[in-house]
Amino acid sequence: MKMHHFLISIITSYFLFNSFSVIAQNEVLQELEEIAIIDQKVMIPMRDGVRLAADVYRPKTDKKVPIIFSRTPYNFNNWVDGKQITTMRVKKALEAVKKGYAYVVQNERGRYFSEGEWDILGVPVTDGYDTFTWMKNQPWSNGKIGTYGCSSSAEWQLAVAALDHPSHAAMVPQGYGAGIGRVGNLYEQGNWYRGGVEQMLFMAWLYRVEHDKFKPRIPAGATQEDLIRISRFYDLDPENPPIDMAEAFKHLPIQDIIKNVHGKTEIFDKMITRKPNDPDWYEGGLYHDDMDFGVPSFWFASWYDLSITPNLVLFNHVRNNAKDTSIRDNQYLVISPNLHCEFTRGTSQNTIIGELSVGDARLNYDEQIYAWFDFWLKGEQNNFKEKTPRVQYYTMGRNIWQASETWPPENAKPITYYLNSNGHANSAFGDGKLTTTKPKTDHPDQYTYDPMLPVPSLGGNICCTDNVIKGGAYNQQQMETRNDILVYTTDVLDKGIEVTGFITSTLYVSSDVKDTDFTIKLIDVHPDGSAYNLDETIQRARYREGYDKEVFMKKGEVYKIDLTPMATSNYFKKGHRIRVEISSSNFPRFARNLNTGGNNYDEKEGIVAHNNIHHSSKHASHISLPIILK
Repeated sequence: MKMHHFLISIITSYFLFNSFSVIAQNEVLQELEEIAIIDQKVMIPMRDGVRLAADVYRPKTDKKVPIIFSRTPYNFNNWVDGKQITTMRVKKALEAVKKGYAYVVQNERGRYFSEGEWDILGVPVTDGYDTFTWMKNQPWSNGKIGTYGCSSSAEWQLAVAALDHPSHAAMVPQGYGAGIGRVGNLYEQGNWYRGGVEQMLFMAWLYRVEHDKFKPRIPAGATQEDLIRISRFYDLDPENPPIDMAEAFKHLPIQDIIKNVHGKTEIFDKMITRKPNDPDWYEGGLYHDDMDFGVPSFWFASWYDLSITPNLVLFNHVRNNAKDTSIRDNQYLVISPNLHCEFTRGTSQNTIIGELSVGDARLNYDEQIYAWFDFWLKGEQNNFKEKTPRVQYYTMGRNIWQASETWPPENAKPITYYLNSNGHANSAFGDGKLTTTKPKTDHPDQYTYDPMLPVPSLGGNICCTDNVIKGGAYNQQQMETRNDILVYTTDVLDKGIEVTGFITSTLYVSSDVKDTDFTIKLIDVHPDGSAYNLDETIQRARYREGYDKEVFMKKGEVYKIDLTPMATSNYFKKGHRIRVEISSSNFPRFARNLNTGGNNYDEKEGIVAHNNIHHSSKHASHISLPIILK
């Protein structure tokens, strides 16, 4: 009898919860319908005749209004089983309309109700420009457009900003790394690479999102009325069969990973064969540093996003290199302690990133973003520039927001820490030391890297891997028992040290194979021995002299490798220790190097590498930490 009442209680709670949820959704829609003119499935023509589908929400007013524009490859159809539902974009539309803006959301070319063929970033770039022109010419528009979005809704904005449309008045890109191609010495090409090594996230992402070329298609020229009608019955959002993505990632060769799980492969097939400086990277929708930049921007990045360093490098590039001085002077940045696109999820007094609490990381995001738009799109003299720091960044460990006029802060001084040991730095039980004094003699540390037994990824700066990898800060202690991880640690700190800025590292290496990879992690070791990751990177040895050529190693020779920079803001408290881990794999965060010197992407068999890290007065492997001097 008790079980009967228990089941009734659960069922009743379920229906009450869902009833309240439906009521809340209906209230959002009802409020939006009361204050907004809603125009759905508007087909906006591009210069080649292809039409892109958009939903338009605008205030019920005779006054001309500015526009907040979001462009996406994802589904925003808000009809399911013939009933209208509330989506996140409908909530954003309500927020914008209440603040006096029209809100326009558009699907990229070839996605859902938009015509044409899809490619990553919604190329051609002119689609964004043509949509700006259409919006500017609407009788209800004041001619000012602000672009807004995170991840795929942010990345396309970068290359379009280089076109400098006269109505593109301001932008708010968040988690925008996959829109960055080449900037400075970084050749990530839209997060496809890190240090010349494939980042495996796209293998999961493309399996999920790429629509099949044999999908049902709406006839060209369908009327808006017909599109609205059929959208009640067809959301055009097919789901691929669920798979074990962790198991899928293990497949070799990696060029067949999506094919092996029966996914669509056209976009992946053409990208997986590209090298880091392939000319095709410069023909699509990526932003590269030889392009100008024409839009005031309020950038949002996060410490545990997969592309934190390129994001910060791009911010500096625009500030220093835009041709228009007024554009250079109107770049602002926020860096939060979150994962990819989780800015507003830190809504409690205790923000947990992975396993680690970073304190109360809340920030008035919406207030600042709309103040930015009010300034640029409405012309309001709201003192945004006087009230808003140039750079707002969250310092973990101290668990506070800080401000600076530059990134890194001007009082960050690079201090060099050298790797040292007596040749036995393998695992946390070894003798690896991190010191500010340069070692005098060379006792190289050797470890074996077997690509069939790679170091597994645990935590870190990730996105989009279908929960194959847990993102954020995780205790690395168990990982550090492996002999294929070299561990170098400072003495216990007798006072706290704040590290804020870019972290550079140089390794002197040798190997018995032609090509291999080298990884590094920066770790905060707590007094109880728990060791939490802050950032990580990797470098393929063949690209140590640049990404326009491949230079292979010779057995026994020592080579200098400069790894791509890491970035963080972390306070290592008194009693903590600073640690770095060195290895040759971080899988499946990064693709495994099979050590053959071949293409890697089309190979099934690997060979074992015996890799050495050297540290002496001549070959002083080291890491440079930006220490804040008070």
